[in-house]
Amino acid sequence: MTDKENEMKELLVDYDVKKIKEGDIIKGKVIDVEENQITVNIDYAFDGVITKEELTREDVSPLDLVKKDDEFDVYVISPNDGEGYVVLSRVKALEITEKVELENAFNNKEIITVKIKELVKGGMVGYYGSTRVFIPGSQASRDRIELETLVGKPLEVKIIELDFRDRKLVASRRVIEMEQYNKERKAIWATIEPGQKKSGVVKGIAKFGAFVDIGGVEGLIHITDLAWERVNRVEDIVKVGDEVEVFVGTVDVEKQRLSLILKDRNMEPWKVHGDTIKEGDIFDGKIVRLVSFGAFVQILPGIEGLVHISQITEERIAKPEDVLKEGQSVKVKVLNIDKENKKLSLSIKDVVESSSEYLKYNDNDNEVGTSLGDLFKDFKF
Repeated sequence: MTDKENEMKELLVDYDVKKIKEGDIIKGKVIDVEENQITVNIDYAFDGVITKEELTREDVSPLDLVKKDDEFDVYVISPNDGEGYVVLSRVKALEITEKVELENAFNNKEIITVKIKELVKGGMVGYYGSTRVFIPGSQASRDRIELETLVGKPLEVKIIELDFRDRKLVASRRVIEMEQYNKERKAIWATIEPGQKKSGVVKGIAKFGAFVDIGGVEGLIHITDLAWERVNRVEDIVKVGDEVEVFVGTVDVEKQRLSLILKDRNMEPWKVHGDTIKEGDIFDGKIVRLVSFGAFVQILPGIEGLVHISQITEERIAKPEDVLKEGQSVKVKVLNIDKENKKLSLSIKDVVESSSEYLKYNDNDNEVGTSLGDLFKDFKF
């Protein structure tokens, strides 16, 4: 045993001080900072020394990393270096304390903050103190984001995989954002009621309708609720990115389903035109749909009526397609009005017969043919 070691031993005997041993983690307070090492007070008979390599894994001078009176945990490498100092490590202390902190954060689903250092294949690498943390690109955010913008910045994350034996520590920012998003969605759902008017943005289009975000909640405008008139293509009414004013239809909070209405309820065609339609009126209409039992004809925007197959022509036909086609313009006569159920019964043949009778009455010198072709000569096929 050297003279220096004997002096240290005698000093420890003379003073009733705490005992320390290799592997202990104790508190240290910086009392001096040099280019390659720092000295710390550890409330012990002798001060401790931490070399640059044991202070940080980064290529940084201790002068740029710590300052006098800073306090932190240190790991005892050796209680006696033979020169009157205790050999300490900040890095090893962090490895141990960080491991405990990370395990607690993982088990309790707590948020930690890491500093993003670099981009790697498949994602990013960040550090929690001296502990490496991998964040997959798919877990960087709920929204599309340029990963380069995060390098060098602190990022709040949650640990989603932890296995120190395999040195596997995976974290996610996305789960935090999803939790916040769902929390906000829940609050929004609690305020939505049928009949409310909302501002929204068209986010997607399908054959059956348009999906609209009304501020954190997405609803569907069915194609039949886009306009009062018949709509063949959703894109004819709205496009992705359009800002729209909609009415809330049905609300299913449990299933988080929402129907929206784009057409203005105050402009409902039967409210606007219902009282102006009378039995016997003749309208210029357009065939919008053919079915086995007849043809549906639009006489006003949003108002359609049925021409039964028996009301198409006096001649016997097997199906409406024999003499009519969708999109064709025809004149129709109103036979019956059911305002309560918003239904109309129409006739084409009555208009044709009236026209033929008129022509016969005013032109006795010319024989008016009654063939099917003559009856429909004024209509565009």
